[in-house]
Amino acid sequence: MGKKAKIEIRNLTKAFYKKQSSVTALDDISLTIEEGEFVCIVGPSGCGKTTLLRILAGLEQPSIGEFEIRREQEGRPLQSMVFQERGVIPWLTVKENVAFGLKMRKMPKDVVQERTNYYLKKTGLDRFAHLYPKELSGGMKQRVSIARAFANDPEILLMDEPFAALDEQNKFILQEELLSIWSETKKTVVFITHSIDEALLLADRILLMSAQPGKIIQQVKIDTPRPRTIEDIRKDPVLAEQFVDIWKHLQDEVQQSRKENK
Repeated sequence: MGKKAKIEIRNLTKAFYKKQSSVTALDDISLTIEEGEFVCIVGPSGCGKTTLLRILAGLEQPSIGEFEIRREQEGRPLQSMVFQERGVIPWLTVKENVAFGLKMRKMPKDVVQERTNYYLKKTGLDRFAHLYPKELSGGMKQRVSIARAFANDPEILLMDEPFAALDEQNKFILQEELLSIWSETKKTVVFITHSIDEALLLADRILLMSAQPGKIIQQVKIDTPRPRTIEDIRKDPVLAEQFVDIWKHLQDEVQQSRKENK
């Protein structure tokens, strides 16, 4: 038997209206994401990637169409979202940040303590538990956001370019830590990135979006076993070919968009 569908998106369109005009951000997207699947969305700037994530997070409403996130466990939050920045609460310590979602759900104190400590350790934050965000680097703040998201045990995890602002070294460390936690929890993850390398490192499947209005115009299945490295992406002929194909797709979409906007 195949895996169950976790996210079902059906004929979803999103338009934004301003005075006398409207802009279609997403156009007739239908998509199924399986339970435990790690999906990366790649597309040119302004193609509606973040809008799609915000709809799944309940922060925007679709104009047409619908989506469903299948709930496995009553009482568990439907989703947690990790943003590129601004994800931590400045007046709470690292430990309080990680525990925040659990406390908001009024979970028993021993459960809050156990899960918070577990994810502090998994992300290497246990030594920094009593520091405040202003005392942390960008990479450490993103660790806090990831630890909080997993500690809250959502049905799905939504990630909007969470490592884009980090230097390469921190990015690789956090990618590895994310995959390590994901391989244990097998959460369903929808991850937006501009980086083809990052998508090839992380994903089971990559969805390629068109320029605005955003449509999913191609899907790339990544069958290369994990763990993958940047060296693999450069040396493995299959991954190298997939990199070039995705690169060409992005270039074509950007050029097409420029022609249409002239």
